[in-house]
Amino acid sequence: MRRRLFAFTMGALFACSMAAAMPGGALAQPAYPDRPIRVIMPLAAGSAVDVVVRIVSDRMGETLGQRLLIENQTGASGMVGMRAGARATPDGYTLLAVNDAVLTMLPNLNAQVGYDPLRDFAPIGQIVRIRWALVAHPSAPARDVAGLIAAARARPGQIDYASGGAGSPQHIAMETFLQKAGVRMNHISYRGATPALTAVTAGEVPFGFFGLPTPNTFIRDSQLRLLGTAGPARIDSFPDSPTIAEAGLPGFSFFTWGAFLAPAGTPPAIVARLNGALREALARPAVKDRLEQLGYEVVANTPEAFTAELAKDHAAMAEIIRTAGIRME
Repeated sequence: MRRRLFAFTMGALFACSMAAAMPGGALAQPAYPDRPIRVIMPLAAGSAVDVVVRIVSDRMGETLGQRLLIENQTGASGMVGMRAGARATPDGYTLLAVNDAVLTMLPNLNAQVGYDPLRDFAPIGQIVRIRWALVAHPSAPARDVAGLIAAARARPGQIDYASGGAGSPQHIAMETFLQKAGVRMNHISYRGATPALTAVTAGEVPFGFFGLPTPNTFIRDSQLRLLGTAGPARIDSFPDSPTIAEAGLPGFSFFTWGAFLAPAGTPPAIVARLNGALREALARPAVKDRLEQLGYEVVANTPEAFTAELAKDHAAMAEIIRTAGIRME
């Protein structure tokens, strides 16, 4: 009896050890993902990156076989959500969907952001580049870029503009514009890009600089006036609107991007799986066409390419902020 029990026990142990060693064994970890994935969005609902992530995440969920649940955690220009993401368990079930501001702008403006943009995250992939637009309420005292510059020069520091917070992309974009033009305006800070856009659309603040997908509908409905776009060439969807460079500031350009991250330490196989799902989603004609119609430029790069781009942009933004003398308020 004892010999039979001993033989049974040893056989069971051997079987378990073999199963654990085999990729498809009974004791292997469940295939990733086996439950919904939480995506922390440190930006306001309706912001340029929020819009694109909600379009793309649905398609990624189809590929992965699990839903991606977007969770907006706003505050402190995005620092609240970024800190939460940096501290999350690196198991692939908590991701971040971000703009470049929280990685390249804020850390160069504030040494106490509470996370390291180059060490605390595992880059998954960039999604899009975002084209930017200088907009005005129809009642604003300027009908074009030259008119805004003239008005700001005549009333230095007295004309308001809205942004999504100190150090936000809207703040950086407008201050870069003002430095290039050699004029001053008064910064009105809001809790996110969406409230800032609402203020401009309502006429509470006359001007703002936003990623084009955010004010796109309001421009088309004539609730906002498009003064100029910030890229090297005119945008196909607004062919009659000049770039800021051709409208009075030669060489001016400003763009941002949106991307997915995971906490540092997330297994490379999971990062690769997520990147594959992202690139597959962006390759779908319905998704790509929709994003381009809204003013985005699809990127869809690899984790390695994104890592290199992040390091380059972080260094470049440090120089822009230093040269322009931009400060957190």
